Amino acid sequence: MNQSPGQVIREIRKSKGITATFMAKKLGYKAVSSYFRLENGESAITLEKAKQIADLLNVDVSNFFASDLRDMRKRA
Repeated sequence: MNQSPGQVIREIRKSKGITATFMAKKLGYKAVSSYFRLENGESAITLEKAKQIADLLNVDVSNFFASDLRDMRKRA
């Protein structure tokens, strides 16, 4: 099953022991619930925001979209 970018971000964040509260504060969200909407797919992730998240998690931004890119190649 393919994961959304938000689901991938959540998995990476949890695997590194980073809290959603830490992420929300570093990304400038006033409420953790706003950050959770991003992970839950309820709000879109801009490329700029994805890059900020990737930097905080110390991963390449392409990790978040890898399954989407594979699907696009299969359909092409």
